[in-house]
Amino acid sequence: MRPSRRTFLHLAASATALPAISHIAWAQIYPTRPVRLVVTSTAGTSPDILARLIGQWLSERLGQPFVVDNRPGGGTNIGTEAAVKAPPDGHTLLLVAPSNAINATLSEKLNFNFIRDIAPVATMTREPQVMLLNPTIPAKTVPEFIAYAKANSGKINMASPGNGTMSHMSGELFKVMTGVNMVHVPYRGGAPALTDLIAGQVQVMFISPVGSIEYIRVGKLCALAVTTATRSEALPDVPAMRDFVPDYEASAWFGIGAPKGTPPGTVEQLNKEINAALANPKIKARLADLGASVLVGSPADFGKLIAAETEKWGKLIRAANIKPD
Repeated sequence: MRPSRRTFLHLAASATALPAISHIAWAQIYPTRPVRLVVTSTAGTSPDILARLIGQWLSERLGQPFVVDNRPGGGTNIGTEAAVKAPPDGHTLLLVAPSNAINATLSEKLNFNFIRDIAPVATMTREPQVMLLNPTIPAKTVPEFIAYAKANSGKINMASPGNGTMSHMSGELFKVMTGVNMVHVPYRGGAPALTDLIAGQVQVMFISPVGSIEYIRVGKLCALAVTTATRSEALPDVPAMRDFVPDYEASAWFGIGAPKGTPPGTVEQLNKEINAALANPKIKARLADLGASVLVGSPADFGKLIAAETEKWGKLIRAANIKPD
């Protein structure tokens, strides 16, 4: 028996609605188990604090634990590889950092292509580096330091938490754009580098305000400039580097990524929840305490940022002939 016209139209409408219903159902059931959030730095660092803050928010909103999995080592490539090669079901996420854009050029043998193998989910924060001097250096402004460094070419030691870090790249960009010659001294982390900077074993360092701001406030270190295009709310009296070095900009940024192939509905759901977190006054205040400003955007916006930063740092690495450890 042939179906009536009314029955046929009803069945056709139902069939058309199935993909939408399936999409909604998937969004409703995610996550079905604890979610692993891979962080490529050690516990207690700025990225780790950020991951735990956003992880707590997502746990409360989505009803499953978002567990931080610290995977330091290999210049952040060990943890990154573990994340990008995980099943693309939304239950493994990665805290994406500038090192991922930097390593695309700096690391010679990677078992992944970050831009190809990661699905951008959401941007979260942008934060400056601050240019710090040991107070014994006779310079109180960026122009004074440039003049001093050129008069003592090759005698200034520039510390960083490691080769290829945002700290290192900020210093190398400064060297290229000002023509000063400083010797890079990589450390295994920011804490020992700061210790030697305070002791005068090294003379200059570019580093996040997190962990260094108290030394600035008590006068153990001299802050010359922040590396973002504008001043930082955390250090309102410190000028922007761009005031002295036109077009200079070197900010750290963080976001969330997932393995390529993660369902679009899951990416959209996570992006919505993360943007809601960034609009929350308590979370915004906590991020401001860390010296960071919120960076809200779509997955496509984050993809454009990753691509632009990969190109920017790739050009610097090739121009300065920077090699991995």
